[in-house]
Amino acid sequence: MTFEEARALFPVLERVAYLNAGTFGPLAEPTRRALAEQAHRDAGEGRAGKPYFDELLELRTGLRTAIAGLLATSPERVALTSSTTDGCNIVLAGLGLQPDDEIVTTDAEHFGLAGPVFASGATVRVAGVQQRGPDEILEAVLEEVTPRTRLLAVSHVYWTTGVVLDVHALEQRTAVPILVDGAQSVGAIPVDVGALDFYTVSGQKWLCGPDSTGALYVADPDSLRVARPSYFAQESFEPGGRFVPRPGAQRFDSGWIPMGSLRGLGAALGVAPDWRFERIAEIAGVCREKLAASVEVVTPPGQAGLVTFRPHGDAAEVAARLFERGVVVRDLPRTPWLRASCGWWTSDEDVRRLVAGL
Repeated sequence: MTFEEARALFPVLERVAYLNAGTFGPLAEPTRRALAEQAHRDAGEGRAGKPYFDELLELRTGLRTAIAGLLATSPERVALTSSTTDGCNIVLAGLGLQPDDEIVTTDAEHFGLAGPVFASGATVRVAGVQQRGPDEILEAVLEEVTPRTRLLAVSHVYWTTGVVLDVHALEQRTAVPILVDGAQSVGAIPVDVGALDFYTVSGQKWLCGPDSTGALYVADPDSLRVARPSYFAQESFEPGGRFVPRPGAQRFDSGWIPMGSLRGLGAALGVAPDWRFERIAEIAGVCREKLAASVEVVTPPGQAGLVTFRPHGDAAEVAARLFERGVVVRDLPRTPWLRASCGWWTSDEDVRRLVAGL
């Protein structure tokens, strides 16, 4: 598939410079079609019957296998969730940490990770990392680790600055269990979970899937308590209270994902070209270089697909003005920054329109 063919998959790109996959990726035509066809079928035939549910279970199995491939792991270690936030909550609830336990995190985490961390009941130590580079972030997190640390909770790619953290080095240097927010990494950079303990996946961002889709990697499912069982968590259940969880990470599946969403995410994963990561790195570099000629760029060179910069003027107002001109970027709350998300579908013309709009 050529770049032109890949770009033509996304109807929105016919009129918009869409630079916001860090929030929602653009929907490809095969994804839209999968959603629409399933909705039409559900309306006409209903959502019932054994064949319907058998088909749904088969789709879940296929999607679990596909996501496992993105993480370089096995399907038995992958749970299907509705979001990265969902995955973080599953892990924090299952660990059952106490006030004497410590979690080390940073001041640059998205609330999807920070919220579950601070609601966990554990003592939280926060490393100050805003506007620091990758090596500085690593050292800042390490400085907060103590003998009472029971979990590290960090992002692989920071949603604000776009910095890539070496999460494997962090795990190796601490030997402390680690929960990684993969919302801005999976689909944007190659991911190999390796020896990591927990890793969350967002379906609607860089994977360009439907809303409320995601996944959670659990290295050792038997070691994490099932604190939030859904219908899909059970291998068997007796009314008297005996609950046997499913084998592997399936026991953490967070609940019902509509058939259309399963089909849509599957279709989205199927259109991503083999050269996607190389293209993202290339176009993010182009975007950074072009922006640096006129504004302050926050993101260091050689990171992932996010390029954060400080525009002239109020960030929210500039984002609104760009939107009116057909350029979609995000202003970052409580900062003076804008964020451009450069995907494998992003063209040099998209970048030119962004710079011209500034």
